Amino acid sequence: MTNAGDVLAADIGGTNLRLARVQAGGHIVQEVRVQTQFSQLSGLSSEAAAQAIVNTISQAAKPLLDVNIIGLGIGFPGFFMGDSGILASSPNIPQLHNFKLAESLSQQLSMPVFAQNDALCAAIGEQSFGAGKGMNNLLHITLGTGIGGGLILNNQPYTGESGMAMEFGHLRVEHDDDARLCGCGHHGCVEAYASATAISTRYAEISGEKLETKVVFERAMQGNKEAKAIIESAGTYLGRAIAEAIKLLDIHTVTISGGLIGAWDMLHPSMMNALNAQLIPPQQNKVRILPSALKDNAGLLGASSLIKYRV
Repeated sequence: MTNAGDVLAADIGGTNLRLARVQAGGHIVQEVRVQTQFSQLSGLSSEAAAQAIVNTISQAAKPLLDVNIIGLGIGFPGFFMGDSGILASSPNIPQLHNFKLAESLSQQLSMPVFAQNDALCAAIGEQSFGAGKGMNNLLHITLGTGIGGGLILNNQPYTGESGMAMEFGHLRVEHDDDARLCGCGHHGCVEAYASATAISTRYAEISGEKLETKVVFERAMQGNKEAKAIIESAGTYLGRAIAEAIKLLDIHTVTISGGLIGAWDMLHPSMMNALNAQLIPPQQNKVRILPSALKDNAGLLGASSLIKYRV
């Protein structure tokens, strides 16, 4: 039995779609998971790709809908124009430009729909229900295949003027001529050194074995020196990037979500050491870096809060 005023939330990735019915207080009462082909839409026309996205989300949502649902919040990978629900662009589906995602779904489902960047949704979720609860200012970092970031300033999500604020994964942490190439086309980005993809790649270069990141973690926890060194190095690079953000923003709470926090005991000390080494003296030892308290639900619960924030 659910209460009037439940919200439907969607957390969307390239190959998976999670939908949940969420009650006040962030209580998930029903959830579905659907495999998607969004990562394979790049070969379609912009119109066909947009329609495929709308159809997939609406079909997945319908079993969870009834008269008590007051709206749908969506976390989607890409850049949104403020609180308009318009997807300006998405790195994984490059032909999409100025796609009216929220409006299209609202028409299809006959209900209010709000959409925002998935990493910003994770920040909202962590500030509303997780390790950042009660913080007026929060930097949230998502560690996965890539690295994303979301920012809460003065108790409000911050998107920037064109929806591209907190592209944390593309802060530069190496400036040498041989700095690693990032997927964005530039060299030296933290994503090229500390993402799950980067950890797997760097281990393969050292060991000759191409392993999934979770296997690299397991080896590190079993005492494998190469694996442990790579994970600790990832923590160092993350700490450097966090320091650059803190010098700009002067906020004291950072939360991190994603599969990589499974190696927290190895990541955290190197992050903190690098962070404090790079901060200016008055900022040192004042910043907390916390693992997510929501596991993989930060983005989903943040999406459910979009109706409250209207962003």
